[in-house]
Amino acid sequence: MINPAELELLHDALAKLAEGYEHLPDFTPDFDVDAAAEVLQTVAKRMQDNYPYYHPQYAGQMLKPPHAVARIAYAMSLWVNPNNHALDGGKASSALEKECIIDLGRMYGWDAPLGHLTGGGTMANLEALWVAGRLHPGKRIIASKQAHYTHSRISEVLGMPFSPVSVGHDGRMELAEIEKLLQAGDVGTIVATIGNTGLGAVDRLPEILDLAAKYDARVHADAAYGGYFGLAGELRDATRTAYDNLVNVDSIVVDPHKHGLQPYGCGCVLFRNADVGKFYKHDSPFTYFSSAELHLGEISLECSRPGASAVALWATQQLFPLEKGGQLSVWLDQGLLAARSFWERLDASENYQPLMSPELDIVCYALTADKASDSSAKARRVFELAAQKELHLAMIELPVDLVRTYVPGLEADVETVTCLRSVLMKPEHLEWLDRLMAILEDCAKPT
Repeated sequence: MINPAELELLHDALAKLAEGYEHLPDFTPDFDVDAAAEVLQTVAKRMQDNYPYYHPQYAGQMLKPPHAVARIAYAMSLWVNPNNHALDGGKASSALEKECIIDLGRMYGWDAPLGHLTGGGTMANLEALWVAGRLHPGKRIIASKQAHYTHSRISEVLGMPFSPVSVGHDGRMELAEIEKLLQAGDVGTIVATIGNTGLGAVDRLPEILDLAAKYDARVHADAAYGGYFGLAGELRDATRTAYDNLVNVDSIVVDPHKHGLQPYGCGCVLFRNADVGKFYKHDSPFTYFSSAELHLGEISLECSRPGASAVALWATQQLFPLEKGGQLSVWLDQGLLAARSFWERLDASENYQPLMSPELDIVCYALTADKASDSSAKARRVFELAAQKELHLAMIELPVDLVRTYVPGLEADVETVTCLRSVLMKPEHLEWLDRLMAILEDCAKPT
């Protein structure tokens, strides 16, 4: 978990940072080292009560450890503690953030997007839907029933009507239902989920864009989870087509704190048309005086934002450029291959029934049983037993009809089935599948 080389790199980076302030009169804030040491030992002990997110045997939620360069750059920047709301508070880090936005935009084929980093996908989606509401006042937002719950909640916060769209057995929005809602004439924005967080499914973006054009609606792509997979080389053809069409949506949300190797919280919102910046315009009597340049706070709903996030992301994107065939692309492909191999191993097992073949790196699977209620009980038992063996999974509650598509003999004695879910987003997962499966098979043995 701890690599001494990281601490050495941090020390050297801090020394270089300090050179920029050597001309100032000497000043070092004092603090009680002994008291701080006691508190830090206590908090370190308390922090042991966390799952080992960094380890390959954590195969539960979408929690990916930040890369060492991101951790070091983030920590180093805290000695300055920049605030990227205005250039007064984050001159260098704001410049780095703008460069990050250009690189992220180019990943989707946009040369000059309007955008900025956010505290995470929720805030980024809030801004995208807020802009959508300004462009289509009073109109409805629609999103998949498997989309993140943030969309319905944000719509309520913004006072905008919202309708969920049913999904098919593949986890994607039903196109016929989308068109039926559009025909009512009150839909302003369709949210297309590019990798939903439950099943990992990518909505049919080309067809959604066609429907949006036909009925004069905006398309917002929530790619908070799956936004980086356009760099991958192992996508299936239909999925690749969806990513190739992201260039045509109106706005995109992506979370660098997922597959972008960043610490929490680092989200991002991007708009294809920079003219939407007019909706953010405000006059501050005290904020924007250090430069005539555009301050990031003038195009964001958030005010104070950690410049450390921009510093860490910039450093990471310098080390791992956002390009197909690069190291980041290789790591994404390893996650895709791990998920497919894991699905095949589950399919060959007598104890597990995998659901849809993974589109990205999320695999959902049920426990073999005659009744849905028994399958759920077995899943909860395996979840607990696996944790005791330091294999950490996640659970997901799915409609019984969706599960029965893949487990046709399952008796539907309840409306939902508790299934297991694994996000194989660490490159190392590909080499750990034998061990993960051995633990799973052991946990599924009858008592």
